[in-house]
Amino acid sequence: MNAAIVTAILRKDLAAFRRDRFYVLITAASVVLYPLVFWLLPATVDETIRLGVAPGEVRDLLGGDAAAQGGLDVVAFDDVATLEGAVDAGDVVAGLAFPADFVEATAAGERTSVTLLLGAATPPELSGTMRAFVGEIAYAVAGQAPPVDPRTEIVVLGEDRAGDQVTLREQLRPLLAFLVLLTETLALAALVAAEVQQRTVTAVLVTPATTTDFLAAKGILGTAMAFVEAVLITALIGGLATGAPILLLALLLGAMLVTGFGMIAGAYGRDFMTVLFLSVMFMVPLMIPGFAALFPGSASGWVQALPSFPLVDTIVRVTTQGAGWSDVAGSLLLLAGWCVASFAVGALVLGRKLARL
Repeated sequence: MNAAIVTAILRKDLAAFRRDRFYVLITAASVVLYPLVFWLLPATVDETIRLGVAPGEVRDLLGGDAAAQGGLDVVAFDDVATLEGAVDAGDVVAGLAFPADFVEATAAGERTSVTLLLGAATPPELSGTMRAFVGEIAYAVAGQAPPVDPRTEIVVLGEDRAGDQVTLREQLRPLLAFLVLLTETLALAALVAAEVQQRTVTAVLVTPATTTDFLAAKGILGTAMAFVEAVLITALIGGLATGAPILLLALLLGAMLVTGFGMIAGAYGRDFMTVLFLSVMFMVPLMIPGFAALFPGSASGWVQALPSFPLVDTIVRVTTQGAGWSDVAGSLLLLAGWCVASFAVGALVLGRKLARL
């Protein structure tokens, strides 16, 4: 590989990229819109459950203001009709409509009924929880102990984030960083496809430049464009505030990963629509781990098997959990392995395409 020739090819590619107004526009738009969307998202998480009750006098049975300190905000309503409107509007997650003689009837041991009001989008498991809650209230009013009162010890597996939930803004950070990488993958694929279809590569290869020089230039260009923009976006959304060296390495490996896929899409692309289709075919599966980060919990095995999962996992653990080198070493090694495989396959596919020209 000749460094001077590779540099010359890089200059040519950068000039071609600057002339393509579409990719220049989407690159500039990404730099502006992604941080804007990020900072407009909520920065806090409300862990309080709002429960409506009617009539308002029953609120004292549920602990009143003291209940809010435990994460339950009991809102009193004067009548059932008002409570139904609040549940339907989503102002409270559920409503309990007690009969006017609930306290007297329960204390006397008489059977009474309570209406549980749930919205159409309320999770079904909340229904059982509220029923059990009403039963506990009845036992308390009657002055009786529940039929079974086992001693319960709470053990939280994994990190207990009660009171320290990850905000939607933080959950979206790895997805935004990865979207930037994929955007530059599309740009590289379009550039490679255009050179192949217009036979520009043939003109390059009749010079002292070799196929290795050409592939090296494309790999460097794709990695550099994706890495620089990903770092810029990550910095603008506050992702480099903690664990910057780890994130920089992860983004560099991620840029190499998507560059390999970009070379594959460019090798088989014949026009803009073909390149777009092939790029999207790679982008959709690679974006799944980023979307999975929006729903905290253990990712499925098939999600963890995707090449982009180690990158997303590293970003999430570093930015939200303060993980260090030892914590993410496994993910970085796995990501490096995927990078080598992706880059090697991309260079092989594009090299064979050039050999047939």
